[in-house]
Amino acid sequence: MSHPPIRRAVYAGSFDPPTNGHLWMIAEAQRLFDELIVAIGVNPNKKSTYSVAERRTMLEKITADFPNVRITSFEKEYLVNFAHSINAPFVVRGIRTATDYEYERAVRHINADLQPEIRTIFLMPPREIVEISSTMVKGLVGYTGWQEVVKQYVPPPVYEKMIADYHKN
Repeated sequence: MSHPPIRRAVYAGSFDPPTNGHLWMIAEAQRLFDELIVAIGVNPNKKSTYSVAERRTMLEKITADFPNVRITSFEKEYLVNFAHSINAPFVVRGIRTATDYEYERAVRHINADLQPEIRTIFLMPPREIVEISSTMVKGLVGYTGWQEVVKQYVPPPVYEKMIADYHKN
């Protein structure tokens, strides 16, 4: 008796740093698939605040309760080609705004040209976390009282890392 194929999906991002929005996406997506690969996309042209190893550690800590989530990274490769290379027929993307929708719609069509068998699954986060982005969170650091403000937008292990790093500098 053969087993049904594993339903594997990839959720990719820079995760610099991971936010409550990312955690919501991971929690939702891991419920939909047998295995969710959370992939740190490394863009060599983009200056990151955290190293790939630091982002990986933060993601491992915040996803520890999800046994079907694996953390990895990829570089200089289109997301759909990466997904194809690890036998993941699904790519999970988040849509927060109309701007996200327009961008993701265009990318989805290009992805279909590259890997027609890969399906893009869109998830919409709830209203209370829709504005959270890594860029927004990083922009809050350093102002008087930033610690209390940032705390509400990132998971505790990420917050602890941000506090520790801030005090190192």
